Amino acid sequence: MTPSRLVSIVVITGAATLAWFVLGATLHQRSRASASRMGNEVRQVWGPGLAQPHLTLLADSTSGSGDPEVMLPTSSKVEARIAYSPKKRGLLWHRTYDVEFSARYEITNTAASARNVRVQMSLPTRNTSYDNFAFQLGEGAATDIAPHNGMVETVKLIPAGATLPLTVRYNARGLDRWSYTFPQGSRVKNFTLTMGTNFDDVSFPVGATSPTKLEPVAKGEGVDLVWNYTDTIDARDIAVDMPRLLNAGPVIARITFFAPVSLVLFFGVLVVVSMLRGIHLHPMTYAFLAAGFFTFHLLLAYLGDQMSLHAAFLIASVISLVMVSGYLHAVAGKSISMVAVPAQLAYMVLFSYSFFFDGMTGLTLTITAVATLALLMVATAKVNWEEVFRRGREALLERKSKSGPLPSPATT
Repeated sequence: MTPSRLVSIVVITGAATLAWFVLGATLHQRSRASASRMGNEVRQVWGPGLAQPHLTLLADSTSGSGDPEVMLPTSSKVEARIAYSPKKRGLLWHRTYDVEFSARYEITNTAASARNVRVQMSLPTRNTSYDNFAFQLGEGAATDIAPHNGMVETVKLIPAGATLPLTVRYNARGLDRWSYTFPQGSRVKNFTLTMGTNFDDVSFPVGATSPTKLEPVAKGEGVDLVWNYTDTIDARDIAVDMPRLLNAGPVIARITFFAPVSLVLFFGVLVVVSMLRGIHLHPMTYAFLAAGFFTFHLLLAYLGDQMSLHAAFLIASVISLVMVSGYLHAVAGKSISMVAVPAQLAYMVLFSYSFFFDGMTGLTLTITAVATLALLMVATAKVNWEEVFRRGREALLERKSKSGPLPSPATT
């Protein structure tokens, strides 16, 4: 190994890095465009995230001021059944779900005389449809009231001391998150919300309160959650985020941007091993090896559009491993290819697979780099580097002398 060859390898690595950055930028742009375009399409079909506001009650004033008084439901029993059903569009998964919402509120007139109570129930959004809708105040038939500006509203005269039940029910579709919200600074009494999901990976966004009770139904079949507010001032919202899925576009883009790290580690091992074993690899060999690494990311980028991310990853890994190890075996024999296979598995395949898990990439890179450095230090501890580089220069001079001088141009 001569200094000029080391410089050539660095230049090849730089060229491969530029190619990876171009591919990564292309994937990043495609993912952003797909997220914007496909996200709007999914929201038009499924609607946005649903946030159901708490019931509002306004009663005639008993103080004679004429201003309506805010009443509290005597009790609130809310139930939400969430069926998570993600949809894939382009390179991205969208976290869509169906919700069956039902609630029973009890409204009690605690005043000494009958008074009118205005009942207001706001719907989560005007950008979705509500099937199997029911709004029933009292024990009679359901009230046929159409929402106005996203709100169902009615006025009822409630006798003194009487209690009227209100039943609300609908089925709807949403995206990313479902929540039940309370007005800021409000008071909530005897409130219970029961939620059932068909997924186990339940997460709660920042600002939402955790459930009073959480019980798995069965492994892989969801969980049951319960929130209880006995008498709470400024009750915090209740919300659940849908599980996150691996989106091919962003994951492949991150893998591609970090690909030069894999190649540098691989080339480092290959240079040291070839020097120790007296194998002279031409810089063009390193160029073809870099192309073999690039093949993995190129295949992964475009197979990810057509199949699951794991299947695309497996196919791209196998093809790249066969190309690189087969080429090295043909060029330098079994001794170097047997080193290249585990090195490529560690630096390209396993390191790239760590991007499938949030927060694992940095740790994986650190462990891989430290382990590689330790192995190389142990392997080269007794190496006389002056002798290694001297043999490299002598071998180069010997090959030049055997090739002879270049023929001079023919004269006419």
